[in-house]
Amino acid sequence: MAKYLVIVESPAKVKTIKKFLGKNYEVLASNGHVRDLPKSSLGIDVEGDFEPKYITIRGKGDVLAKLRKEAKKAERIYLATDPDREGEAISWHLCHALKLDGKNVSRISFNEITQSAVKASLKNARDIDMDLVDAQQARRALDRMVGYKISPLLWAKVKRGLSAGRVQSVALRIVCDREEEINAFIPEEYWSLEASILPEGEKKPVIAKLHEKKDKKIAISSREEMDAVLKELEGKEYKVLSVKKGQRTQKAPLPFTTSTLQQEASKALNFPISKTMRIAQQLYEGVDVKGEGTVGLITYLRTDSTRISDEAEAMAHTFIQENYGKEYEAEAVATKKNTGKIQDAHEAIRPSDINRLPSDVKDSLSRDQYRLYQLIWKRFTASRMSSAVYETTTVTIGAGDYTFHVSTSKLDFDGFMSVYVEAEEEKEKKQTVVNSISEQTKLSLVELDPKQHFTQPPAHYTEASLVKALEELGIGRPSTYSPTITTIIARRYLTKENKNLYVTEVGEVVNAIMKESFPTIVDENFTANMETLLDGVAEGNVNWKMVISNFYPDLEAAVEQAEKDLEKIKIEDEVSEEVCDECGRQMVIKYGPHGKFLACPGFPACRCTKPYFEKIGVACPDCGKDLVIKMTRKGRKYYGCIDHPNCEFMSWGRPTSEKCPRCGKYTISKGNKIVCSDEQCGCVVDKK
Repeated sequence: MAKYLVIVESPAKVKTIKKFLGKNYEVLASNGHVRDLPKSSLGIDVEGDFEPKYITIRGKGDVLAKLRKEAKKAERIYLATDPDREGEAISWHLCHALKLDGKNVSRISFNEITQSAVKASLKNARDIDMDLVDAQQARRALDRMVGYKISPLLWAKVKRGLSAGRVQSVALRIVCDREEEINAFIPEEYWSLEASILPEGEKKPVIAKLHEKKDKKIAISSREEMDAVLKELEGKEYKVLSVKKGQRTQKAPLPFTTSTLQQEASKALNFPISKTMRIAQQLYEGVDVKGEGTVGLITYLRTDSTRISDEAEAMAHTFIQENYGKEYEAEAVATKKNTGKIQDAHEAIRPSDINRLPSDVKDSLSRDQYRLYQLIWKRFTASRMSSAVYETTTVTIGAGDYTFHVSTSKLDFDGFMSVYVEAEEEKEKKQTVVNSISEQTKLSLVELDPKQHFTQPPAHYTEASLVKALEELGIGRPSTYSPTITTIIARRYLTKENKNLYVTEVGEVVNAIMKESFPTIVDENFTANMETLLDGVAEGNVNWKMVISNFYPDLEAAVEQAEKDLEKIKIEDEVSEEVCDECGRQMVIKYGPHGKFLACPGFPACRCTKPYFEKIGVACPDCGKDLVIKMTRKGRKYYGCIDHPNCEFMSWGRPTSEKCPRCGKYTISKGNKIVCSDEQCGCVVDKK
């Protein structure tokens, strides 16, 4: 009969952990949270001391009954929920839900589900850390206040069931601000010049780029300026001014944190961040490996630390020496500067055993599990290896007042790159001929190749780059990145096309309301400071109820003011020119989850609806009919002809009624400028 009860969160962990413990241990799962705030009310005593009012989550009765039964029989109970604030809070909730007061209860945590880690945690059992619990309670209370106080206002104004969130609203604003930057961006013309030069005795020319004029960096911004440069270069002799050889090193990357894993899996494997976290969870909790049984392959996946345990460090050094050689072993391992936000009790994400090669477990994993495990294994192994070393050669070539540069590099020692190369690693064009050039080499010009370019707007956010932005701004924590982005996409505030995130019409409206009525909530610095306060609670330096009590009055005042403003600006249904096909009434413009649409005012008796196309007052450049605002299936706005599909004109930018004075094509509005729709023309004029 089992004397000890171990309670974990996930059923997937039960099998893995049970294998490590003897018959005296019973291992059961709580299936995540067992208590939460009620859905029907705010659930926080804002009139009193801000105490949360927790209730048992519906459907958890059978799970709790089974746990209570086993808890009564056990001599000692170990709470082995995840090693983070949320896991600590779940253990605390279990104590209350199972009525464990007076029982012999201990908290254990482990960063990896391996036999040594689980058994070590039993030897280091401790009490529940109430500072971590209170930090989680404070986060939950803050998020509940924002959601339950502001969401009804969005419903009232936009007329559909929308929601606001403390972190998701800031994330939405970040993407909206970037879209505004992109929409207002005006391309600027610039030119580059490449010279194809043949060294004496060679058959293949080198490509040199124009760099300076009279020892000053040169910038060419028009065809006329380029023509002037080409004229000055006519008949000039090209000669080698200098040949510099050197060496550069490329340091090994740091092991993965949650954020960097999400970013790299997006770039290298094309995984959405939600998929990365789901598969990483499977690898952490345990996978059936042939010949070994159920094995936890990686360490805990929610971390912002790059620290590695001494045991894992020693194992990695031994592995690298034996499999690659001593010269591949890093002398000093790079570490990430502590920003004050790092939960240093955690480790970086790494394989639980570096000796378990990806190829060894490939047959036991799904394709996606294998690819992610291989990425984590390679990154960790590389992080413990020596730098890569390149031999560099830079040739400076003179022609009159102008100088051209040719640079190339050759990998001299691959170091960590023998194992791992990042997805974005730029592959340099190798110009092997450069190595044969000396200051005495005679050169002859083959041709000059002038090229026109235009500056590019900031890139649209992707899931990966948004995670990076949130981390850099100190908004959210490793456990919040994925659910935050998943939520704003699920709400259709953002849409995803070819990895890029675009703001939908609904997202624009929600962001505008939040910026107007709740500027503090969507302020990046305020949200980052709130995260710092929550960290202070976790460290025992800040009282958690003080954080909530300081936050709530300002939120309540903002809500009251917004309610007054909403009464003044209440949106009535706008009557359209369209007539209902079924009952003949004038149709009205409604707002739905996917944007505007036409509906019969006789609803529910008449349920006729039609798509709504808002005219922009500009004629189609192709056929002369009205241009209207349209939406892609995923909710991204564009401008198209009302006569589609007979006319296929479309534009992402808002067309104007003016023609380009230079080439005659249609123009696009960009802030207070009008730009030609043809990027090659590049004409820009001020609005009249």
